[in-house]
This record gives sequence, C-alpha cells and structure tokens, in this order.
Amino acid sequence: MSHILSVLIFFPALAGILGFVVDKRSAKAYGIAVAALEFLISIWLWMAYDSSNPGMQFTEFMPIISQFGISYNLGIDGISLFILILSTMITLLGIISLDEKKINNMKNMVVSLLFLEMTMVGVFAALDAVVFYLFWELSLVPMLYIIGAWGGPTRVYAAIKFFLYTFAGSLIMLVGLLVIANLYHDISGTWSFNLMDWYHMGIREDLQFWLFLSLFAGFAIKVPMFPFHTWLPHAHGQAPTVGSVILAAVLLKMGTYGFVRFSLPLFPDASVSMIPFIMTLSLIMVVYTAMVAFAQKDMKQVVAYSSVSHMGIIMLGTFAMNAEGLAGSIFLMLSHGIVSGALFFLVGVIYDRTKTKYMSEFGGLASIMPVYATVFGVILMASVGLPLTIGFVGEFLVLLGFYKVSVIGTIIAGSTIIIGAVYMLVLFKKSFFGPVTNEKNRGLTDLNGRELATLLPLVAIVIWLGVYPKPVLGPIDNSVKNLLVTMEKKALTPKTKEAIIISQSAKEVE
Repeated sequence: MSHILSVLIFFPALAGILGFVVDKRSAKAYGIAVAALEFLISIWLWMAYDSSNPGMQFTEFMPIISQFGISYNLGIDGISLFILILSTMITLLGIISLDEKKINNMKNMVVSLLFLEMTMVGVFAALDAVVFYLFWELSLVPMLYIIGAWGGPTRVYAAIKFFLYTFAGSLIMLVGLLVIANLYHDISGTWSFNLMDWYHMGIREDLQFWLFLSLFAGFAIKVPMFPFHTWLPHAHGQAPTVGSVILAAVLLKMGTYGFVRFSLPLFPDASVSMIPFIMTLSLIMVVYTAMVAFAQKDMKQVVAYSSVSHMGIIMLGTFAMNAEGLAGSIFLMLSHGIVSGALFFLVGVIYDRTKTKYMSEFGGLASIMPVYATVFGVILMASVGLPLTIGFVGEFLVLLGFYKVSVIGTIIAGSTIIIGAVYMLVLFKKSFFGPVTNEKNRGLTDLNGRELATLLPLVAIVIWLGVYPKPVLGPIDNSVKNLLVTMEKKALTPKTKEAIIISQSAKEVE
C-alpha cells in the first residue's frame, strides 16, 4: 500500500466522526473494531518493513503550500516504527479496558480516544516540521477533554495545567522551527520544512545552541524533564485510568522522540556541548523523582513518579551519542510504554473495586486476588529491570552506552534503579502480602475477562521481548547508526566529530 501511513493517520479520525452516529450501546464495540483494524494495519506495516534499510520507508509526499515549502510528507524508520505500533496497541487495549457501567457517555470517550490516536500516529510519521507541529498540538485537545470530562475531583485544574505547560513549550518550539526554515531559505534560496532537507543544512554553532534551547522547551516539558515535571503527577492523579495509560505510554514519548528526530541530527555540535547540562537535569530527574516515589502513600502516585524517573534514564541514553545508548533509549521508550501502561491499568483495576489508591487500605491481596497479584508481580519485575523481562534490555543498553560518557553518572543512575526496585517491592509487599488488613477487601473479585484481555497481551510482550529482543532491536539499531552518520557529517567541531566517531565504532548491538 503506497498510502498506508495516511490510512493509519486518518482512518481513526474518520471512524471517530462516524462514531457520533453510532448507537451509544454499540460505541465500545465500534471503538474496539476500529482500533483493532488500526492495530492490524500497523502490524502489517512492521511485516512489510525492510529491516536492512535504515532510511525512511513508506514515504508519501504532496505539496500543500509550495511557495513556503510546506508539504504533506510522511515516512518511518526503525526509530519511529515501534513507537507508532505502541500507539495503536495501547489505544486498542485502552478501549477494551473501558467499563461501560462506570464510564459516562461512552461514545464521547471512544471518539476522543480515536482522535487522540490520529494525532499520536501523525506525530511519529510526519517528516514535515509543520505537519509534525500540527499533530503535536492537536494531541492536546482530546487529552484535555479526557482528563477534564472523566477525571477526579480536581480534574479541571489538572487538565488546564497540563494544557498550559505543554502549549507554552510548544509555542517556543514553533519559533525555533520557523527560524530553521528561514535559515534554510537564506542558504538555498527556497523555503522548506522538510526534515530530510534540514538534515543536509549546515547551521553555525552559535545558532545551534539557541535553536537547541528553543526546541528543548517543547520537548523537555513533554518528557517531562526536571524542573518541568510538576504537571505530570497531578495529571496522572486526576486522569481516568485510560488517560493515565496513554499519557504515560505514548504522549511522554513524543518528547524523547523529538530529541532523537530533531535535536540530535539538526544540532549535533550543540547536542554534544549540552551533554553535561542534559546529564545533570536527567540525573536529578532520576534521583529526585525516585525519592519522591518512595515517599508516596498513593499507589498511582508511586507509579507516576516512577514513570518520570524512568524517563530520565531514557534521556541519558538519548544523549550518550553512541549506538548502544541511543538504541537502548529507543527500546526503553517502547519498554516504558508497555510497563507503565500496564501498571496504570493495574492500579485502575484495584481502584474500580475499592475506590481508593492508598496502600494503607490494602494488604494480603495475593490471597484474595491471586491472578491479579501474579500479573502485578510480572509487570513490577519488568519495571525494576529484572533480567529476561523487557525492562532489563533497554536499561542495560542505556547504562552500557552512557558508561562511555560518564562513569560517575552511570553509577548514580544505576544506584537509583536499585532505589526504584526498593520502592516498587515495598509497594508490592504492603499491598499483596501479609494478613488481610481491611475486611472490606475479602469480597473483592479477581481479574475478569475484560481486564485479562487488556493485561495478558502486555504480560506476553514483557516476557517475549525480554527473552528475545532482536526483532525490535535490529531495525532500531540500523536506523540509529544511520542517524549517527548524519550527525557526524553535519558536525562542525573536532570535539563533536570525535564523540560521534567513537559512537560509530562501538561494538554493534546484537
């Protein structure tokens, strides 16, 4: 299919529009059917993808405003392929997880999720900066509605805070994108917002620094990096379960993906010079949020702060500037999406039954809900990076790559992963082991069919890619090396060239 990416982007949106005329009793079934077909198309995309080709594939190009070089330009490589598939899978599982008895106005929820899916796929497939930015901004609207309409008691405040933080950063990013387009015009005499054109453009080192900071504002808030992270725990705390899942699993990855797709290849010299700054913020992010997570009494907040801490590990790998670190960070984006999404699903399960997320209200759940405890245990082991789970692969590669940049930084990051294991295991112990501390919990039911259909696919992926990650790591590694070649060609200073050459000569990821 020559237009498969367009189908993936606009099929959910068109289905969402048609969803308004679907009978409200059939809204969930309709959403599942649409999301399942979208997921199957994305799997076909993977099957048709040429893993030996590190460049862009399934490209589409159509001029929109020719005089300004704005075009409808799409394509994917190994870096974007699996995050796109993650988006379609999480959307499908999110719709499956919806409880028709507890979601008011199911039709609007399904339509919102389908429109959100369109924006997520659009971000990861766009190769034109204007198209990328439009999808980036449009993603705020359905998530704002999902939090504001179906969230907790202070949902409106959380939704507005989420919107204002991310929108403000996006406006600064837009200024940077317009400046880059103007620079391209000054150099070539023509306008272009095509990323492939920008990759071949030389930018002075002083301009690289300021442009890096302009895009950093948008990407860092989205990640979210310290000290821009304060919107996220509150958004998670107030969002409905499906909102938290998609926010953690996919939307945060837009920030780290932006650094890989834009900042590194466009500003290689600035990226290398900013490594100490990024490393410092990332390590603070990893350590600080891990400590805050340890102090939480609310199970969902533990997972939320743990999610931020793991995003810091991804940032360290992204700026390791070598094949191991970059490939590990991209794999960890996928891993974090699956694991954090599953954890938020699991917290939602117990909240639906007890209407509380406080660990003090639990205890001895393993004897009451053994299947739930088993699934929670498997996902928790992946979260702490147990070998033979998906969490181990990405974290190991990130630390291996970052070790070449900073031994001390790697030790700090590695020790914090141990702290993460401590607070997650404490959560598991308090909630699942020992005597039943709350008599009301004795009547709780174990996972039902809907919940098993949501969680078991994630458990299977956690084990499969933990044992055999090569099907995913292979395409990622090839595209990462292609990215490093682009950076090396554009580098202006010997320091940058030396760093990237070392990365390219690193041992190939198996």
